[in-house]
Amino acid sequence: MKIEILGTGCAKCKSLLKNVEKAVAELGIQAEIVKVDSIQEIMSRGVMLTPALYVDGESRMAGRTATVEEIKRMLKA
Repeated sequence: MKIEILGTGCAKCKSLLKNVEKAVAELGIQAEIVKVDSIQEIMSRGVMLTPALYVDGESRMAGRTATVEEIKRMLKA
């Protein structure tokens, strides 16, 4: 599983990264967590609001920080 957090490093982006790491640890799953901070890469995906969360190349959320529980539900789906 590849999880990507798209954002330029704002507080919300950092919070989402921490929540993703915690959710992965709590679920006990193997996942590659990647921070994407390139404006060009973010824009090429059509993301207008950050942070954004992608799981295996699919957009799951944008414009806010998801809770650990929300992320766990996204990763199980």
